[in-house]
Amino acid sequence: MTKHVVAGILYRDERVLLCQRKRGSRYELFWEFPGGKVEENETADAALIRELQEELSITITSFTPLREYKTEYNDGGVFIVTFYLVTQWQGGPHNNVFEDMKWCTPTSVLDYNVLEGNIPICKELPKLLK
Repeated sequence: MTKHVVAGILYRDERVLLCQRKRGSRYELFWEFPGGKVEENETADAALIRELQEELSITITSFTPLREYKTEYNDGGVFIVTFYLVTQWQGGPHNNVFEDMKWCTPTSVLDYNVLEGNIPICKELPKLLK
């Protein structure tokens, strides 16, 4: 079954926020952009707002959809991921659920062990964030 997820690319001071999945979680210790599943009867925008509040304790105030990709993982997981550019927020970000978080330049994100579904947008970031 295909799951729809959202991910926020927080962008500030020419850097983006990468988050590392917790040890013991599905796809443990891979790096990704924060976000999560779109719940039943929830819009993608609403899911992004909710997920970033839960994961980072932020209230996003300016965001734009960037790209959408479908990814099929070796373990059978199939995800459609909508990536958003988030340029303004209130609060944090505070690490509520991740192993680690790092602010990275758009050209350095692929130096990390990035989760497969995030790789296509990572390749585009240097162009998108000029």
